[in-house]
Amino acid sequence: MTEPESTPEPEAPSKETLRLAMKAFRKRLKLMQLDEESTLGHGPMSSGRKSSIAAIRPPDQFPKAVWQELARQGKLRHDGGGLYAITET
Repeated sequence: MTEPESTPEPEAPSKETLRLAMKAFRKRLKLMQLDEESTLGHGPMSSGRKSSIAAIRPPDQFPKAVWQELARQGKLRHDGGGLYAITET
């Protein structure tokens, strides 16, 4: 009898890939927050308002395994539905 072949585990993303992914995530989050804060509808005499965006869908240029690894390391929090948020540290 032959032993069943196990599927090899995918390699963990490199530190450089994780660093670039976090940088891209922070940039996208910041742009989305700025975009929401700049929308019309605020009074001209108001001081504006803070963005209510806390979680976003991560950039597509990195595979899902990268975002899962960052969540496992505690740098991101998975909020369900494909959304991730930066953890408060």
